[in-house]
Amino acid sequence: MIKELVIHANSKGVEIALLEDKKLVEYHLDAYDKEGYAAGDFYLGRIKKINPGLNAAFVDIGHEKDAFIHYSDLSPYIRSIRKFSSEAFKGEQSHLLEKFEIEPYIHKDGQMADVLDKGDILVFQISKEAISTKGPRLTCELSIPGRYVVLVPFTASIGISKKIADADERARLQKIVQQLKPKHFGCVVRTNAEGIGENELKHDIQNLLNKWKMLTKNMKFQNPPKLLLKEMDKTFSIVRDLMNDNFSKIITDEQSLYGDLKAYIKEHSPEHTSIVNLYENSTPLFEKYEVSRQIKSAFGKTVTLKSGAYLIIEHTEALHVIDVNSGPKVKKGIAQDANAFNINVEAAQEIARQLRLRNIGGIIVIDFIDMKSGEYKHKLYEAMTAAMKSDKSKHVILPLSKFGLMEITRQRVKEEISIDTREPLLNGSSKYKIDQPLQIVDNIYADLNRLKTHENRNFILYVHPFVYAFLKKDTFSFRMKWYSKIGKIVRLIQDSSLHLAQYKLITKEGTAI
Repeated sequence: MIKELVIHANSKGVEIALLEDKKLVEYHLDAYDKEGYAAGDFYLGRIKKINPGLNAAFVDIGHEKDAFIHYSDLSPYIRSIRKFSSEAFKGEQSHLLEKFEIEPYIHKDGQMADVLDKGDILVFQISKEAISTKGPRLTCELSIPGRYVVLVPFTASIGISKKIADADERARLQKIVQQLKPKHFGCVVRTNAEGIGENELKHDIQNLLNKWKMLTKNMKFQNPPKLLLKEMDKTFSIVRDLMNDNFSKIITDEQSLYGDLKAYIKEHSPEHTSIVNLYENSTPLFEKYEVSRQIKSAFGKTVTLKSGAYLIIEHTEALHVIDVNSGPKVKKGIAQDANAFNINVEAAQEIARQLRLRNIGGIIVIDFIDMKSGEYKHKLYEAMTAAMKSDKSKHVILPLSKFGLMEITRQRVKEEISIDTREPLLNGSSKYKIDQPLQIVDNIYADLNRLKTHENRNFILYVHPFVYAFLKKDTFSFRMKWYSKIGKIVRLIQDSSLHLAQYKLITKEGTAI
C-alpha cells in the first residue's frame, strides 16, 4: 500500500489529506484560530467539584466547559502524581525521578472522594477533546508519545506492541529499553520500533525526557489553569505516527512548512528525508491530487459505490446509522445472495474508509442488504474486520444480528468532521442548497463506464436543466472525455421533470439502460 501525505496551507489553516493508493482515507484541518485543548495536551488543573454519584470530578483547565475525569481514569499512581504536582509547583522536584519516592497505588474499585479533594492542583492530560455540549475528558494515565517509544512516568513497566510478533525481536527491544529508561519511568515500545537499533531508541527516549523536563519546569510557581505541554501540530503527529517504508511521499505547497518537515524528518528518520517535496506547480495542490474532488464525493449524506450501489449515512444524537442499498443496477446471471454479498463487501470497505475519513465514533449500526446464507454472513463479518484493520482508533465489531444489522463501537477522541458539499441554488441568495454538479457528473460517468461492452455506440442522456447547463459550458470536453474513455457517443437533452440528481440513459432506439 502506497501512502502519501498531501498538505495544503491556506488562510484558515493547514489542510492535511492522507492518501492510500491515491484514495483519500483521512482528512484533517489544523486551524490557525483553534482554541487548543487537543487530545494529548498536558494541563495544570484545579478540582472544582467531586461528584460521588458519578464517582468523578470536574476540573478547571481553562476551557469554557469544565473538564471531566472519572475514577477509572485516575491511574493507579494518582497519589504519586498528586505529590509530584505539589513538589514541582514549589520547585522542589527535578524532571528525573531518581530520588522521588513512589506512593502506594490506589484500589481500582475505590471512590474519587477518598483520593482527591476539592481545590487539589494536579497535572492532567486530555484524553478526549470537547465534543458537542461536553467539555474535555481527562486522564491521569500520563504518557508522552515518540516515534518508537511512549514514555510513561511513575511506573517501571515495559510494554511491547502486540503487532511485533517475533519473540526474539520482542526480547531484544525489551532488553534495550530496560537499559535505557530512567528510574520510575516506564515505556511502551511502538510497532515502528521493530528492527530499530539502540542509538535510535536512545535518541527517542531522550527527546521524550526533554519534554517531561519542560513540563516540570512549566509547573514551577504556576497557578492553574495552565498549559504545561502541548501535543505537536497535527501535521507532525501524523508523520510521527505513520512514517514507515510504505510512506512514499510528503508534499506541501507552503515553503516554511516544507522546511520544518524536512528538518523534523532529517532528525527523526533521516532515511526518509528524500520523500519530502515542495509543490510549486500552478495547478492547486488539492486539485492535482484530486483531493478536492474526493472530499466533495465522500462527505455527502449519500455515498455512491463503483458498482452503482450506495450508502446513506445518518447521524442521530445517540448513534450513526448506515444503510446499504443495491441501487437500480443488479447484475444478471448472479444468484441473489451472491449479488448481495458482493455489494455488501464493497460497502464494508467503503464504510471502514468513511469512519476514518469523517472521524465517526460512538455506536454505528449498519443495515446491510439481506442475505440468507450463514456462510456469507460470516464472510461479511470477516471482510468488515479486515477493512477496519488499518484503523488506529479502538473499535469493536459484532457479527450480523438475526435482523441483518451489524453493530460497531469506535473510540471517539475528536469532534466528527462534517463538510457541507452542497452549493447555494441561486448564486448564494437562496436558503436551499443542491449537490455539487461535479459529484453528479462523477455518478453519470460511473454509469457510462459500465457501458463499455454494450453493443450500442450511441446513447441519449436526459438530465436536469441545471446539470445540462453545467455540462454545456464545456460540452465538447465532457463528450470527448466520455468518448475517449468508453468509446460511446452521448447526446445531451435537458428534462425539467427530473430531480436535480436524477438522470436517464437510453439507447438511440429508445431502450432504457
